Amino acid sequence: MTVTLSPVTAERFPAWLRRTRAEYEADLVATGETPEEARRQARASTDHAFPDDVPTPGHAVFDLITDEGTVAGYLWLGHDTSGDSRSWWVWDVFVEPEQRGRGVGRAAMRLAEEYARDAGAQTLGLSVFGFNEAARGLYESLGYEVTSVKMRKRL
Repeated sequence: MTVTLSPVTAERFPAWLRRTRAEYEADLVATGETPEEARRQARASTDHAFPDDVPTPGHAVFDLITDEGTVAGYLWLGHDTSGDSRSWWVWDVFVEPEQRGRGVGRAAMRLAEEYARDAGAQTLGLSVFGFNEAARGLYESLGYEVTSVKMRKRL
């Protein structure tokens, strides 16, 4: 599967921002957060990068385009929060459900690494929800290592 990155245009950015927040909210609810808390966290996670809900320097947002010309998902990456310009982060990567299992995620991660490396990054980090075993397996197969683990028990 060949995948290319196509920058999300300023005109399409508001719709992308709404969608990435909604996807993150759904994931947070799946981990046990209340819908209200999930909404607050999703909003806070994007406000740091896009304080006025518009594209900002230091963050790159792309559509993932297949060789058939289909939008297969999206990728958001940029500097991490450490203040080290050589440390980058995959803030969000999403593959449409009907495109999963075709190599789109693997191609997206390789493109993210290439983009970050070309921009001067020496490391690329990410977070993955514990329930997302497919993504965890992909990241491990690409050489990503666990650097922290959060755990919780429902009472």
